[in-house]
Amino acid sequence: MNSAYATDGRYIHPSILNADFMSIGAELDKISTADSVHVDVMDNHFVPNLTFGASMVEQIVERSPIPVDAHLMIADADREAPVYAEAGASSVTFHLEAAAAPVRLARELRRKNAAVGVALRPATPVEPLLDVIGEFDMLLLMTVEPGFGGQSFLESMLPKIRRARRAISEANLQVSIQVDGGVSRETIERCAEAGANVFVAGSAIYKARDAAEEIAVLRELAAGH
Repeated sequence: MNSAYATDGRYIHPSILNADFMSIGAELDKISTADSVHVDVMDNHFVPNLTFGASMVEQIVERSPIPVDAHLMIADADREAPVYAEAGASSVTFHLEAAAAPVRLARELRRKNAAVGVALRPATPVEPLLDVIGEFDMLLLMTVEPGFGGQSFLESMLPKIRRARRAISEANLQVSIQVDGGVSRETIERCAEAGANVFVAGSAIYKARDAAEEIAVLRELAAGH
């Protein structure tokens, strides 16, 4: 199975949750040196916040200079997630907690030409997923509670990243590990050392003086591990 990202690479995905939505085109251009734009879809049911839906994602896909990585923090992923693949997202990540048949959903998304990610809240253990982890291109381990930007990084997630990476490596699988929440210059090296290779950063990039420079710094810090 081909992974969306080579596991020996380091990839930076700025989250537009921290962007100025009144100037979304310019905000996307700011991060054109990143690997993908991370688009957080929230439905005010699975998480207590509301962002936007598939039509907005489709517009972002059309305007973005880089691929779109859609992170679905939505209920009823089995029914709703395929719409985001149809909207043109290069990768679609749904939460395990919101899917009744995650393997079937992963295969459906792949048939729609999207790479597939599966996400876990901080309190959801990774171990029950490991028997089927090869069905996915990417495992997203939330390093904050999903639903709000700007939260502090949860150090307690580092052992979880290590366990997941060890299990994936022992199974000789090419599955990326993405981390999302509180990723910055202060935390990215620890995430990379633990085994993550795809890094979502929102506040760190969009609040930086120069977004492109911040992307380069984060990529360099991650590449040291």
